Amino acid sequence: MKIAIIRIKGLVKVEKKISDTLSMLRLRKKNVCVIIEDTEKNMGMVKKVENYIAYGELGKETFKQLIEKRAQPKNKMKKINEDDITNFIVGKKKLQDLGIKPFFRLHPPLGGFKKSTKRKWPKGTLGNQGKEINKLILKML
Repeated sequence: MKIAIIRIKGLVKVEKKISDTLSMLRLRKKNVCVIIEDTEKNMGMVKKVENYIAYGELGKETFKQLIEKRAQPKNKMKKINEDDITNFIVGKKKLQDLGIKPFFRLHPPLGGFKKSTKRKWPKGTLGNQGKEINKLILKML
């Protein structure tokens, strides 16, 4: 299973440990999305920075639109077909194998955040959103 992580909060007054963890997750700026595996090591890092990010389970259709609209090629981008997307979701391929940078720069959400960006889910945007993260990603494309 793949987890989508979006950095919601900015860079001001962030502790060094949390800043380093966000860097390891490739979340160096606001409104950047990364996709990681659901492993114990990765989820430990996610729990550590939970007050700065929104995360949840990535859907296949959302991933397909994310690649079509916001993927940045490393060199020359080859066509990505259904097999490549399926192999990535299953875990046989990585984004680097597809010729894509390992992060996606997103726009701020269309219509704004509907909930507070200072509180955790369900009253706010931060933390584990489960499948609701797909709606947020689609608003940010």
